[in-house]
Amino acid sequence: MPFSVFDHQMMARAITLAEKGKFTTHPNPNVGCVIVQEDQVVGEGFHIKAGGPHAEVHALNQAQALAQGATVYVTLEPCSHYGRTPPCAQALVEAKVARVVCAMQDPNPQVGGRGFNLLRDAGIEVEVGLLEQDAERINKPFLKKMRSNMPYVQLKLAASLDGKTALANGKSKWITGPAARADVQRYRAQAGAILSTSRTVIDDDASLNVRADELPASVMSKYPTKDIRQPLRVILDRRGQLEESLKLFTGKGGELMIIAEDTMVGVGEQEIDLPQLLANLAKEHNINHLWVEAGATLAASMIEQKLVDELVLYLAPKLMGADARGLVNLFGLQEMSEAVDLKIAEVTPIGEDIKIVAHLS
Repeated sequence: MPFSVFDHQMMARAITLAEKGKFTTHPNPNVGCVIVQEDQVVGEGFHIKAGGPHAEVHALNQAQALAQGATVYVTLEPCSHYGRTPPCAQALVEAKVARVVCAMQDPNPQVGGRGFNLLRDAGIEVEVGLLEQDAERINKPFLKKMRSNMPYVQLKLAASLDGKTALANGKSKWITGPAARADVQRYRAQAGAILSTSRTVIDDDASLNVRADELPASVMSKYPTKDIRQPLRVILDRRGQLEESLKLFTGKGGELMIIAEDTMVGVGEQEIDLPQLLANLAKEHNINHLWVEAGATLAASMIEQKLVDELVLYLAPKLMGADARGLVNLFGLQEMSEAVDLKIAEVTPIGEDIKIVAHLS
């Protein structure tokens, strides 16, 4: 049976609810739920934080007895296993709902259709696939990790219009303006981990933390400071150059992981086993979303090894000269066919700068 206009409206509402958790749910997915009785919303909710109640539970608590015989719209297959919370599929069965409309099946092997089977075995009508692409969009990091055991990687770069990231002496504060820097804070706040190098940390005396006072007002109006996580900070420092006086150590921030010579084999940062590092972050540290802030060498290595899902580039209206540092250290290209092709997804003015979001093809 085709989905109705009303079905589309309710699932769109559930997806909007799901997006409210994007700063707090990692490593769990963003999920929204709406419960409807006779074309009236009687309950709704979203997953707020890992370890807390899932979206369906919030909606059921709001609907109470009105959930019986109702239609439930949920953005991801209800879980069927016991984790830190009881299974949502069982909660829907016990509430005696009549119909569940779901945007997509959960790729988590612990779920993988079992939630749908539990619902159908209880006589509940289940329909899947409504606004599936929108549901995929809001959970790209979670879905990638589930499907490939690797994190979703966003590589951030900032440059002048002539493609320079720092002056020849290393100075780079500030290429971009306050609006772009606030936007970077928004990305950091959504990530599970930030990856950088000792050179970048030293050059900028970078803290690599989330600073609530720099987040856009649109974020802070919806997400209290106490709910904003500090991502794990992963620093490549093979030569042991980091000193304890740096803001990285003295300021506030997430847990630090220093990758030194004795913990990762390599003869230079560009030769560290980056795929193994990313796989380790996904498996051992449950990271599904990695934000990378680094210089031209690491950026080139990540791109050459096809580890980048999304490039976030901020371009400032400046010209910094021929002897300034370049954007990405890609060497030895002889033919245009060897150039790295990008698929631009977004071009947005941000303050005085321009943000370009591109996917690597």
